Amino acid sequence: MTARLDNRFASLKAAGRAGLVTFTMAFDPNRTVAQNVLNGLPAAGADVIELGIPFSDPVADGPTIQLAGQRALDAGATLNGVLEMVREFRQSDAKTPIILMGYYNPVFRYGTEKFVADAVAAGVDGSILVDLPPEELAEIQPHADKHGFAVIRLVAPTTGDARLAAMLQGARGFAYYIAVAGITGAGSADLAVLEQRVKHLKSQTSLPLAVGFGVKTPEQAAAIAAFADAVVVGSALVKTLDEQGTDAALAL
Repeated sequence: MTARLDNRFASLKAAGRAGLVTFTMAFDPNRTVAQNVLNGLPAAGADVIELGIPFSDPVADGPTIQLAGQRALDAGATLNGVLEMVREFRQSDAKTPIILMGYYNPVFRYGTEKFVADAVAAGVDGSILVDLPPEELAEIQPHADKHGFAVIRLVAPTTGDARLAAMLQGARGFAYYIAVAGITGAGSADLAVLEQRVKHLKSQTSLPLAVGFGVKTPEQAAAIAAFADAVVVGSALVKTLDEQGTDAALAL
């Protein structure tokens, strides 16, 4: 299933541009609206889609995404429901990669092996499990390898080269560089420092590098796109959806 990710990043490289990775929360503010947003993202410019799995204790997320997750849970979100959203998306789009982003507890309760198998069957290409450290990747990696499912690694500003090498063993798809230490939607990184860090990381891995956390404006996204393989926009998109509605979010 990582073929979709590989093909998309190869196409972006051939086109000489960085990709746009969008994050929205499944079921926010309800299933119907969230499905319409998901279905509309590729036409609005999304090259890769991160779809959030709602969770009650999102420790890495700031207020914007915390509130989105709560709205989704109030609307009846379940992991089965998230997978059903992907199944519906795949009825009209077979090419845009989808990554499920969230926390390990819902996956653990669902059953890790079953989650990977069902996610792949639904059309999911990989996952980002924010609170599953490299030391615990054995919980999911064997199942992911069996099904060709990408377990995306998060790289922090504090990650040293030795730990980076261990983290990226067996990694597929792309690596996600967290631009700022802290929660989603927090302050923005110094672009000069960020560029040097991304260049260093590229010397350590052949995986494409996506940069996220703290990307708040089109100008910031464009600046990061000059040296990263992809830019992740999450909180700004979720906030626009909440405050201005679907059309404004898709026009962002």
